[in-house]
Amino acid sequence: MKKIPKPLIPRNKWEENKSIKDDNNVLHQKEQKNSLLSDALKKIKKDIGHSPDIIIREAKIGTVDIVNIAVIYVDGLADKDLIHHTILQNLMVDLRETRLQEEISTEKVAQFIKEFSLSAGELEIIINYPTNYEKMYETILSGDSILLVDGSTEAFKIGTKGWEGRGVEEPSSEQLVRGPKDGFTENIRTNTSLIRRRINDINLVFEPIKVGKRSKTEVAITYINEVANDKIVEEVRERLAKIDIDAILESGYVEALIQDETYTPFPTVYNTERPDAVVGGLLEGRVAILVDGTPFVLVVPALFIHFMQSSEDYYQRADISTLIRLLRVGTFLLSLLTPAAFIAVTTYHQEMLPTTLLISLTAQREGVPFPAFIEAVFMELTFEILREAGVRMPRAVGAAISIVGALVLGQAAVEAGLVSATMVIVVSLTAIASFVTPKFNMAISVRMLRFVFMVLAATFGLFGIIIGLIILIAHLCSLRSFGVPYLLPFAPFVLKDQKDAIIRLSIWSMNTRPKLVSGKDKVKERTSKPSP
Repeated sequence: MKKIPKPLIPRNKWEENKSIKDDNNVLHQKEQKNSLLSDALKKIKKDIGHSPDIIIREAKIGTVDIVNIAVIYVDGLADKDLIHHTILQNLMVDLRETRLQEEISTEKVAQFIKEFSLSAGELEIIINYPTNYEKMYETILSGDSILLVDGSTEAFKIGTKGWEGRGVEEPSSEQLVRGPKDGFTENIRTNTSLIRRRINDINLVFEPIKVGKRSKTEVAITYINEVANDKIVEEVRERLAKIDIDAILESGYVEALIQDETYTPFPTVYNTERPDAVVGGLLEGRVAILVDGTPFVLVVPALFIHFMQSSEDYYQRADISTLIRLLRVGTFLLSLLTPAAFIAVTTYHQEMLPTTLLISLTAQREGVPFPAFIEAVFMELTFEILREAGVRMPRAVGAAISIVGALVLGQAAVEAGLVSATMVIVVSLTAIASFVTPKFNMAISVRMLRFVFMVLAATFGLFGIIIGLIILIAHLCSLRSFGVPYLLPFAPFVLKDQKDAIIRLSIWSMNTRPKLVSGKDKVKERTSKPSP
């Protein structure tokens, strides 16, 4: 029997079925798109969205084919005005007014947004964000914003950092009579700009690195190519890379974790709030370490003589700077040895004193029930307590407490017969001399060593002081700062570097960089002596 063929489907019916099938495919694709974005938002809300400062702004863009987007940022870390003008307004308002509305309905919506809509200066693409949530979270929590587009596996990282910060002010810990009055702040971008203002050189390098397992603090290794020693730069990289800690709250954390020697009272890493001091170190071949969240920048390698110098030395005449440096070295020895020398002479070596002075000292100590060592320890501890109280108390009353407390306690102790008047003079002179040292951390080292020398003087007299000095110098000779001898240029002795050590010569004569610190470019000044 002959089979009767099935009737053909009318053309209009076939077109209708094809249209339905195409619509189903489009709906399926849309469901996949919406599923991708919604799944991402669910995970983000689950992981970090429980905090009220995490803002997730969902919106729709386009007119021909509506596309869902989401902007995620942290309120307080991101600049909301910048987000409004560079992201939301461009996508939700300006995009509707363009003639390229039909392009929004294509599969290249993310590319179109990147090329035509976003006007942000800092823009980075995070590829395949569903498998790279860690980078997204790090971006959001650092103050930048994330833009997710429906149907795209690319996330936009947009630079929108804009938290409140302190302005550029004069450093409180390093005040100068003559010199720049600007200082570093807690914002690392501000600090890099202060350095960049002073060194307009393409060889100035800022190498960013994240330090801290949970804080992910931004740290920048700063140096000048060819001027810095490559071995020192590589050593800094390695030591920073080995840091394994939860958080870096201040540059002191980094200093403690990268310094050469832990068990020493002397600092082997230089820290400063002054941009001109950091720039001076960079021009000599040193490496600076900037830490976000603190105004104190670290400079390595740091030498002993480095702590006896100040930025103001280079803004004065050479003879004045030399005199001030000699004064600093003298007051350093004075604050270290004055109490110990007084104890040794009055206890063991009275024959070294003139007769009239010995009679005067004996008369003053006639009613004092304690030996000179106990007197000195009592007065030193009292002054240390007053100094710490003046630092910790409110600024309005701190100075008054320190001055009044020292005067009242000193006079009362003399009148009560607990200490002699000469001992009060010795301790006061020692305390004042300790403030001449430009760097506070070096002054703290002297304060600690002073008690050691007092014990040696009370035990062995001047012989104990000499033994202590020999051990101290041997210890200083053994120290290194990132491989560079701590007592350079004295031990080892480098003749060319003596022109900017204790004695500072004229600027035109300091034409070379430090020998063991700098890199290939050793010449700093190429001009000869100026003609009269």
